[in-house]
Amino acid sequence: MPESPVPNDTLQRAPLFLSACAGLLVFGVVMVLLGTLFGMPETRARLDVTGMVRQGDLQTLLLFGVFLATVAAGPLIDRYGNKLVLAVSALLATLALLGFVVVAGYTAALVFGCVLGIGGGGLNMATNVLVSDLFADDRGARLNLLAVFFGVGALLVPLAAAMAGATHITWVMAAAAAISAACMVSYLLLAFPPAREASGFSLREAGKVVRYPGVLLFAFLLFFESGNEAALTGWTSTWAGAMGAGARTATLALALFQAMMMLGRIAASRVLRVVREDQLVLGSAVGALVSMAILVSARSPVVLALGAALGGLTFASVYPTILAMAGNRYRSFAGTVFGVLFAVGLSGGMVFPWSIGHLSQSVGFRAGMAMPVGGAAIICVLFLVIRARTADSKAPVSSRP
Repeated sequence: MPESPVPNDTLQRAPLFLSACAGLLVFGVVMVLLGTLFGMPETRARLDVTGMVRQGDLQTLLLFGVFLATVAAGPLIDRYGNKLVLAVSALLATLALLGFVVVAGYTAALVFGCVLGIGGGGLNMATNVLVSDLFADDRGARLNLLAVFFGVGALLVPLAAAMAGATHITWVMAAAAAISAACMVSYLLLAFPPAREASGFSLREAGKVVRYPGVLLFAFLLFFESGNEAALTGWTSTWAGAMGAGARTATLALALFQAMMMLGRIAASRVLRVVREDQLVLGSAVGALVSMAILVSARSPVVLALGAALGGLTFASVYPTILAMAGNRYRSFAGTVFGVLFAVGLSGGMVFPWSIGHLSQSVGFRAGMAMPVGGAAIICVLFLVIRARTADSKAPVSSRP
């Protein structure tokens, strides 16, 4: 199912960008769906999620599916293009979402959870690669704007579920499945640019991307960035509660972090009209270090919420802008490069919350809070190394590093 060879100068980029935004919105839905369902006793009973171990296993299998798709999608995009990966991923997400509408029992939930992760991971990969490919002249701003829609999806499901209640949660999932199905139809109907490596694709050559200069530096930077984002997403409300905040206040602190992430990405899409991508990332990294220092030194829920809010604002632009910088530098096997970056980044998103839990239990919650500070400091160091290596390179950027 190769893509139509539509010349870039005649390509209608706006519909493709909107379809990518919708796809990333579905990925946001995927990442919060299980957490939303687990908050409803009736749904837990229907899925036979009888304890924390089963809940953790389901979440882990979802993330494993995302990781699997992230690794596999890159070479597939390079060889066959975005159209195939997007359409198949949207189909898998649609089937899994509909599965959760009707499924009963833990084994079936495990299957649909893994399928949901694979579909969501493919959408995440292909939408980012597509936008990076379409907007070579405006990558940073467009990728930041695209990332806003992940937050829209992540907020949409919990809010809709809260309004619908347990008795109507299946309608929320059915609506999400309809959005995913609409994405699939749009991907099948739209004309996409051809795969960059369609004629000369070599799996061995694609595997060499990890040896491209700087790829692992970008990847490890995203490891710590993803870790920090996951840490605040998973632990802000817990830390606020440990400081004496009530459940509502603790939840609002987390919501504030998420809202500031979205606001920061909207702002970054504008700021990048007047500053360079490396300047924005450096400023954001330094701001993240300051905000995490405020977080770890907080002695009240209010100060903690301030640190989390500033963290959301400063974290916001790092991930999409680093992807844009990588897209500028690595134009050959771009899908595989993005796959490496996302796979390593996702690993950080899994390692940090787990590590914080163990640290908080054995040493104290403030020791766990210190992890994002260390992560922000390492991000600053890694980016300074990337920037120095870029400045030292006198050769112009070519299609192959």
